[in-house]
Amino acid sequence: MVQVAIIRPGPIVGNMVNPFLKRRQGREAVTYPHPSLETVLGRTLGVPLFQEQLLRMAMITANFTGGEAEELRRAMGFKRSEARMKVIEEKLRAGMTRNGIHGETQEQIIQSITSFALYGFPESHAASFALIAYASAYLKCHYLAAFTAALLNNQPMGFYHPATIVKDAQRHGLKVLPMDVTRSDWKCTLEPSAISHQPSVRLGLKYARGLREPAGQALVRERSLAPFASVQDLARRVPELRKDELTTLAEIGALNEVGNLPRRHGDTEKDKEKSIIDLNQKNTSVPPCLRGERFFHRRDALWQVERAVRWSGPLLDELPEIDGESPLAAMTHEERLVADFRATGLTVGPHPMQYRRAEMKRMGIYSAADLAHLPNGLRLRIGGCVIARQRPGTAKGMMFMSLEDETGIANAIVAPDLLQKNRALLISERFLMIEGILQNQDNVIHIRAEKVSPLRVTRAETASHDFH
Repeated sequence: MVQVAIIRPGPIVGNMVNPFLKRRQGREAVTYPHPSLETVLGRTLGVPLFQEQLLRMAMITANFTGGEAEELRRAMGFKRSEARMKVIEEKLRAGMTRNGIHGETQEQIIQSITSFALYGFPESHAASFALIAYASAYLKCHYLAAFTAALLNNQPMGFYHPATIVKDAQRHGLKVLPMDVTRSDWKCTLEPSAISHQPSVRLGLKYARGLREPAGQALVRERSLAPFASVQDLARRVPELRKDELTTLAEIGALNEVGNLPRRHGDTEKDKEKSIIDLNQKNTSVPPCLRGERFFHRRDALWQVERAVRWSGPLLDELPEIDGESPLAAMTHEERLVADFRATGLTVGPHPMQYRRAEMKRMGIYSAADLAHLPNGLRLRIGGCVIARQRPGTAKGMMFMSLEDETGIANAIVAPDLLQKNRALLISERFLMIEGILQNQDNVIHIRAEKVSPLRVTRAETASHDFH
């Protein structure tokens, strides 16, 4: 409840955050603005955090009646009024003066109460939000697959894009399976894992951009009647699918398991998964960061789509006859990344930074996971994909940025002057290198930025959650 209530403009402007944290850590003595307020503020270490506490403070220190306290509550409510707060502030000062509360004590109490007009949280609201936060944390810890699937199925929502949710879940040990027309439903689903006690999450067809839900649902219904023997069979049995939709499914690898494409050896799902891992570990042409993952030839599927559409109608009459094996080369990892982000907004394969880690090391760029083990005050470089930019009104012009790499998320603080000098770069670049001073105190880790540069990592259209 305290976490929910304290990170609000009211407590921040009222200078309540740092005193509470220091008192909770035992670094500052618990004091009260006035001895009469100990009964109200004792459980929050002498710091007012909830709207109800402010109302009680007004009643105790300024003899506010129940009606006047209700007037104060309304002024601090949804439709905040500076004019009404001015009138109430005069009543507060008069009441406290009559009770012998003057000077710095009066100013401290006034600041606490009036700052809540900016945005103070009722305790009942904090309790409701805290219950959701606690339950969410429990589900993420104990039921990660179901929790992740539920988040993905209810987008848009929350602070992070689906791409960040997927990567965070993978770092916590969850297997996220790619979209597959032979297995995916419209929504993301759970599948038993052959090699883990935890189920895997299968990406749903809804994540294929441009795929209409009626067409996706028709595909699922037809598949339930009989497996698709080939891409041609799929195109024939699901006429709701347009060519552009089939092409998108091919580009993201969702057609790779359809019957007529080359199969990996192995009969059962467990055998298939093991054989793919063995194959990739032995295949030196597969990048090291991809070994142990499926290495698809998506252009085989694109070729089959062209053949399927050619055979099912006159859409490609202007093209020569398409037959035989695909002459198209397999996609590179960069092409797969570009296709994944363009068509789904995410990738279930390696993070873009993972492909460039050796280069990042040569540039002296630390990974996000390294930062917890480095000393406070160290000058260093971090780099990654920008996933969030925030500039709250209470931050005095500071901008806060989150950079993601394959190991986690690193946070940076950008001062107003640096932001002014590099505004276009900081606002528009998808991948950044930030050089600055590491601040690592009490497990709160961030970089105070001094220099920023663009990073050339991928052309994939990654997205960030900015200024919400």
